Amino acid sequence: MSHPPADVHNAAHDMFDADRASRALGMELVEAVGGSAVARMRVTESMVNGHGIAHGGYVFLLADTAFACACNSHGPVTVAAGADITFVTSARLGDDLVATAEERTRYGRSGIYDVTVTRGDGTVIAEFRGRSRTIQRSREEP
Repeated sequence: MSHPPADVHNAAHDMFDADRASRALGMELVEAVGGSAVARMRVTESMVNGHGIAHGGYVFLLADTAFACACNSHGPVTVAAGADITFVTSARLGDDLVATAEERTRYGRSGIYDVTVTRGDGTVIAEFRGRSRTIQRSREEP
């Protein structure tokens, strides 16, 4: 499968620019093109739980953001129909996390995407699978 250049601005970038939740956590959209996306986030003090590790909800949120950007990189407004995550190991304060989302298949208005969350040294933190549903043809349509 051939991908357009990574510096292409598309619907996923527009969506991320308007995503206050992800941006308030310091997330950065590295790339989103052709059904794939990469997002990154640093684990801050406010993200650490009572066990001294990153709260799983923040790891899920990072993976979900990369998933959303990957499935919206095609253009039509697409939302999550469901998702699950498996935590492989814990992330800690100061870790730089990277979520890499890849489209596995699209069929009709549905799609399946896998996201791997790693820390800076390449250690896999979590594996996420998202199921998407396209709800309209473009951002301008009601």
